[in-house]
Amino acid sequence: MIRRAIVVAVLGGWMAVACADDAAGFRELFNGRDFDGWVMEGPPEGLTHPDGRPVWSVKDGEIVCQGKRWSFLRYDRETFADFTLHVEFLMARGCNSGVGLRTGPIDLADPQNTRPSCACYEIQLLDDAGKPPTEHSSGSLYRYVAPAENAMRPAGEWNELEISCIGPRIRVVLNGRTIQDFDQTSLAETRDKPLSGNVCLQNHGHLIRFRNLRIRPEGESAGK
Repeated sequence: MIRRAIVVAVLGGWMAVACADDAAGFRELFNGRDFDGWVMEGPPEGLTHPDGRPVWSVKDGEIVCQGKRWSFLRYDRETFADFTLHVEFLMARGCNSGVGLRTGPIDLADPQNTRPSCACYEIQLLDDAGKPPTEHSSGSLYRYVAPAENAMRPAGEWNELEISCIGPRIRVVLNGRTIQDFDQTSLAETRDKPLSGNVCLQNHGHLIRFRNLRIRPEGESAGK
């Protein structure tokens, strides 16, 4: 009877967590099987290896990027204005990656100005655990704002990232630590950045895996 009570209690707790997740209003962006709703963008050598293998693939319910040069995986089925994005990722040693916010298509004729880090925002993801935070370190609004701290875990460990964009304010929580709470109107270089767009993932060399990509509309967007 005691063992049965314990099992029931554990299952009840799990069901309560699952219900809480549903009630939180998040929905999946990645179905765990294929790239339905997503597009791959970048130069040909950033999308496939010389032997024809794709740089971006799906394995065991995860997005796997076996990095080579650079490319992006963009969710183009929908644009988002105010939202909270949840994503978990695991990097190999030496990895360079990122998450693009309120972005659009990459123009290969002008990739420098149409990539997220210039046209909108990229949350930088690097294998740099323990290093001082800068405008180019993990958790930075790349090239614009350094994080309050470097909360990245070492290569080979899963990290949990949650990004909230509400109007001009961007809040970033990495592994439970609030590392950004930024109002883009406070900086001349970011004042006119777009307030809606797509979200995307970046490949910039080496292996990275993503899972549990979920999004929740916020504010007025939540009712649409």
